[in-house]
Parts: sequence; structure tokens; C-alpha cells
Amino acid sequence: MLFGIGVLSLAVAAGTAYYVAPSVTKLPYDLTFCNAEGKPDGCLKASVAVAENATFMQVIDGKPTIQTGQLKATTEVVPQASTTEKEMTGDLAGEAVVWQAYGRVVRTDNGSDVSLYSAELALDRETAAARAWDKQFLDTDGEASDNDSVTFEGQTYKFPFDAGRKDYLYFDRDLRKALPIEFDGTEKVNGTEAYRYVQTIPDTELNTAAGSLSALANALAPGATTGKVIYSNTRTIWVEPTSGNFVKVREQQKKNFVPDQGSTVALLDADFVYDDATIANSTKSAGETRDKLQLISRTLPIALAVLGGLLLLVGLWLIVAGRRAAGDARHRADGGPTPVDAPTRQEAPVADPRAVDEPTVPTQRVTPDEAEKR
Repeated sequence: MLFGIGVLSLAVAAGTAYYVAPSVTKLPYDLTFCNAEGKPDGCLKASVAVAENATFMQVIDGKPTIQTGQLKATTEVVPQASTTEKEMTGDLAGEAVVWQAYGRVVRTDNGSDVSLYSAELALDRETAAARAWDKQFLDTDGEASDNDSVTFEGQTYKFPFDAGRKDYLYFDRDLRKALPIEFDGTEKVNGTEAYRYVQTIPDTELNTAAGSLSALANALAPGATTGKVIYSNTRTIWVEPTSGNFVKVREQQKKNFVPDQGSTVALLDADFVYDDATIANSTKSAGETRDKLQLISRTLPIALAVLGGLLLLVGLWLIVAGRRAAGDARHRADGGPTPVDAPTRQEAPVADPRAVDEPTVPTQRVTPDEAEKR
């Protein structure tokens, strides 16, 4: 019985390592966005990043104006189970899921909108990188005319499970393309060990509609008729490697309008960083996911393999010992040599009392005269 349980434990260990573990290191189909109470367990929560003392452009009464103050950027990622089932066909069937993302930047002093965006894309279930899909879109501030030009690639809202100490491609919404993001070491975030990745985007001209450039020139650069928008960003993402989840994000963004006449105008100068609540939620969620994955992929298979090996050895030993004992018993039953008794102490022979000799007396010759006298 022990031998059989040992074999079963080894089989379960192998199955857990080679079949169960790979299946749980994939983006699930039933992942959902959290409700107001933060339910259900394992759901995706909104992330919030705050930029203190930011300079930004805001359209007020239809006119671009430059403002300063605190900004709050909120990002929500909502998995689309029904779209996944309907649209992920062909080579995407079973390999990708559809996510929708919504981003909103507001002023914290009055809650008014500064910028908005929405997107829908397909993500590979194993790598979490964007997959080619003909219905993907990116809508920034209602500029629907740009939707057809986007092609998502690289990482976006998540890194792969078991993220490596290597460089990846990361998609930038402003440039609408993916650029390298480099592994930059390890760091603890709220006690959680994280990999730090840094993407540096140098001054780059953005593809901006001619009408938007004219409006900026008229409002911000008297005498100018057009110009260009120059964008740069230093993006730092801290990732819990086992789960691939973000635990902290920082973006140091700059956008400048360079008119054809006049001085450069700062459209955006902001340092966005996850707030404390988002970091706490992210590290907790990533830690729980990490622990579950390590339990299934490492701890459980190793424990079952060790238990199975021990039971297998004990079972084999008992089988061999039992067969040896049974063999000895059959040998004795078949008339084999009996054990030799230990030698006994030899006792002296007991003399017959009737055969006791008298003491020996020397023989003497007796004459007739002496015999008569006796």
C-alpha cells in the first residue's frame, strides 16, 4: 500500500509541475474589474498616480490654457470575457484575451478633466504582450480618426509571469509604438522584492493633427501659425517577477510646443507616481498571486515528490523484508536443516553400586600351622 501511494504521489507531483502549473501561469478568462467593495477576490483594481506641482495644458471654454497644480491619473483595466469568446478565433483562440483600458487625468482642486483615453487590445495569455488583432483601437481625447493607425505590441499593462532580468518592449500611447524598456536592477517596494525596468524616451516629435497645431499657435504663441509638439518621458516600472504585476509606476513626462515663431511653451511637465493606496493594493495583490503560483509550481510538486520517494523506499523495504521472511518459513516447512542445538556439558558416568571394589590388600602366604592357630 505504501509503495502504491508513493508511486501515486510521484505521478501527482509530475502532473502538478508539468500540467497544472503551466495552466495557472496564464491570464484567466474570468478575470474581472473590482467593484466598489473591491470584490471579487483577485479582481483588477484601478491604479492611481499623482503628480505634484505639475504644469499642464487644459482646454477651458474651448481655448487651450496653461495651468499649474496637482494632477491625478486613474487607469482602469476591464477584461472583456464576451468579446474574447466571440473575437479570439483562429490562431488567437485559447491564446489571447481582450482587455479594455480607460485612462483619465483630472485636476485635484476642482475635479475637471485634463485628458482622457480609451483602448481595446488583445493580450497573449502567457506573455501578456499585445497580439495582432484587427479590431484593436486607441482613442485619445476623442480623436477617432487616429484609431486605425494604432498597432499594439510589447507589454502594456502587465509583464509576463516569471518576468526575466532582461529588456522588453513597452508600448507608449503618445508615440503609438513600442520601445525598449531596460532591466535596471531589483528593489523592495513595501517589502516586496521587485524588478525595476526603465524606459527612456528622448525628445521626439509627436504626430499631431494640423488643426491642433494651429489652435496651439493661435492660443499660446502670438504671431505663430503652426509648430510642433516635442515629447519625452522617463518611465520606471517596478514589477513583482513571479506574477508579472506592476507594484509601482513612475512617469516623468514632458511635452513642449515649439511654434514656428516665438518661444517654446510647456504643455506638460509632470512627475506621476503611484499613490500610497495603489502601491499597497498592488503589492498585496502581487504577493498573493506570487504565493499561489509558487505553491502550485514549486512547493507542492517538491513536497509530493519527496513524500512519494520516501513512501516508495519504505514500501520497497517492506516488500523485500516480507518476501525474505516468507521464504525462510517455506524453507523450514519443506524439511530443511534444523538449527543445531548448543552443546551440553558432559556429565560423569554414574557407577553401579554393586560393582564397588573393596580396598586392595596385599596377598600373604599362610602356612598350615598358622592356619590352625587362627
